[in-house]
Amino acid sequence: MPICEADPWRLQYFADTPCPDHVRISTEDSDSWLWYPVHRWIYDKLAVALSQGLDAAPHGVTPPRFPVFSKPIMNLRGMGVGSRVIHDATDYAAHLTAGHFWSTLLTGRHVSSDVALVDGIPHWWRHTTGAAGPDGTFDHWHVHAEGDPAIESWCGDWCRRHLRGYTGMANFETIGGRIIEAHLRFADQWPDLYGAGWTQALVRLYAEAAWDFADADRRDGFSVVLFGPHGRRYAHPPEGLLAELRALPGVSSVQVTFHADRDPARHAMPPGGFRLAIVNATGLAAGQAARAKLAGWFLGT
Repeated sequence: MPICEADPWRLQYFADTPCPDHVRISTEDSDSWLWYPVHRWIYDKLAVALSQGLDAAPHGVTPPRFPVFSKPIMNLRGMGVGSRVIHDATDYAAHLTAGHFWSTLLTGRHVSSDVALVDGIPHWWRHTTGAAGPDGTFDHWHVHAEGDPAIESWCGDWCRRHLRGYTGMANFETIGGRIIEAHLRFADQWPDLYGAGWTQALVRLYAEAAWDFADADRRDGFSVVLFGPHGRRYAHPPEGLLAELRALPGVSSVQVTFHADRDPARHAMPPGGFRLAIVNATGLAAGQAARAKLAGWFLGT
């Protein structure tokens, strides 16, 4: 499939959208790094921090003040691995790590933003916030209907300066309106919540270098996550149950987010749980109700 998707449970979003054979649309950072060599530098988180005027340097350069935030300079998988707040000079000395850097400790809302770019110029935005669960998990994500002028202004100006020549989707994670992660792709967990015709507009963006999406039915959406305990081997639910859940009012899609024939230890999961499924819905209550039915099947609750 020209829309290159590594997770089979997300192929459902693109299976019915024609895409020319010569067009490649990335949903994985590893593919984007290979396919867009001119702009792959944005996966260097130290470079992104410095490009915004934040205090930042590799480990080995002592921060002039504390606290700071520390993480790997580049990490295309498991983006949060190795991240921590460093509180003082003693803490810094204890956690000096090759390949890591420190930067200004940002505060404020943590937002994930998808943007459609034509020659580095933004033409469409969508913003999402997460409701955190225990130990690196998320209870749900809220895909907001409204825009975010502060993020769109800061990140839009940044795109115009640094992504000229790039046409395609980009994703920014921000804290307090400043970029902490940048990706040459979109968030492929909830494209069905972006509205009818969005995947067709996505294909045109890459095939014709043009953005044409009416966005007439924009509304809030929710991506509700079900986690189970680690240490178990899980089976997939029967297709009849999944069809029943997809037919519930307000439910847009159901993803079963693991490989039943693969050792659970081979899945990249947060410490707080093994991700079993995701329900996308146009209302939080609808997503939670479908999740409860899945929990009953998986966990007997």
